[in-house]
Amino acid sequence: MNMSETKNNPTKQQLAAGLDVIRAVAEAIRELRTVPSGNLYAHVMGRLSIQEYEKVIDFLKGACLVRESNDHLLTWVAA
Repeated sequence: MNMSETKNNPTKQQLAAGLDVIRAVAEAIRELRTVPSGNLYAHVMGRLSIQEYEKVIDFLKGACLVRESNDHLLTWVAA
């Protein structure tokens, strides 16, 4: 299986790992209520590239769970 096939058809294990990452980042923001995005990335940079981190944040914003201000402050907005 080549890399493009893996990217377009992730395994169950890859999907579970991706959801775990999203869940962990969401939980951190929820617990902190607000956090500078750069500070949060500093804590996960050993596990996520900046591109992966930005995708997670974009996903959370798209799901209306997190809001990001112009100064990159992340705020948990879900009830």
